[in-house]
Amino acid sequence: MSENRLLDYLDHMQQAATDACAFVEGLDKVDFLEDKRTQQAVIMSLIIIGEVATKVMDGYAEFTQVHAQVPWRSMRGMRNRIAHGYVRVSTQDQNLEMTF
Repeated sequence: MSENRLLDYLDHMQQAATDACAFVEGLDKVDFLEDKRTQQAVIMSLIIIGEVATKVMDGYAEFTQVHAQVPWRSMRGMRNRIAHGYVRVSTQDQNLEMTF
């Protein structure tokens, strides 16, 4: 696989993470839980990150081994949990469950 594609994938991951952070900037937990639009935007960003992590894992195994500190499997797992319609996200003071 081409090295250029890897750079594109990493750029997509970084952009999705930046977007997710921007979506929640200035929101507290209560505001976030009341804002479906922001929730959906963050969920989409997490799906993108997970999809791209899967592509990197499948196509660039050596890269993922060199960067083993990155939680590649966790990102893929979160995408799978979201895409298949159930998410349970642990927070410090309670569990938040969202079903689609």
